[in-house]
Amino acid sequence: SVWKRVRKYASESATSIIHGKAEHEETKATSSRALGDGKGHYLVVLTLKDTDYVCDYIRHGGNKEEFLERFRNAHSPGFDPDVHLKTVGVANQTTMLRGETEEVQRRIRQAIVDRDGPEGAAKNFRFFDTICGATQERQDALRELLNVKMDLLLVVGGYNSSNTSHLAEMGEEKLPTYFVRNASRLRSENEILHYDLHQREEVVAKDWLPEGKIVVGITAGASCPNNLIEETLVRLYELRGIGREELEAAA
Repeated sequence: SVWKRVRKYASESATSIIHGKAEHEETKATSSRALGDGKGHYLVVLTLKDTDYVCDYIRHGGNKEEFLERFRNAHSPGFDPDVHLKTVGVANQTTMLRGETEEVQRRIRQAIVDRDGPEGAAKNFRFFDTICGATQERQDALRELLNVKMDLLLVVGGYNSSNTSHLAEMGEEKLPTYFVRNASRLRSENEILHYDLHQREEVVAKDWLPEGKIVVGITAGASCPNNLIEETLVRLYELRGIGREELEAAA
């Protein structure tokens, strides 16, 4: 598991570079284990921009104060980039996008190779893949679905779920996306109560359901019960005047 892996990094004096959200509960738990018996260190990177900044420091060094300010609240106590980026191991929050984590590790490994050469990198770089399989399947399936022309996307699941939030983020990039906890959030054809990822709260959207024939996509978090998805679909049809009996007869 990822905890076992970061403890191993700590025992080998390797700093854990964790791809994730510093404030996420899972990342906090992983970070605390990356301290090992108190001698280990960690650094949390969220974006590829963060990663490139770290890679630049690995290759060329830089302004330590600026580095620590940029990653404030995202590194271990006493972290010194001049000392603790010598030997690193990559780990991740299990709900991060696999492709992104792979890119983080590829870039960091390349920076270590550029600094230490291939032989040095074999000693000074470690990687372990810990993305949850069910989460990955949902993300891959949504990526396929987003290639289909749709009018809107519904994402069903808990608002505190990192993997479900990721699905909503993926949808938002392409089309109108509504992240709902359950079917009751679809109040009417004119009104939907959905979670706004940027405001971090439920907001009301008006005129969300276009008139006429439309194509609606639906996805849900890996841990979302199937009945919640079904109820949301049934509610969607109800708003169009089609009842459950009619649906079941047509199925």
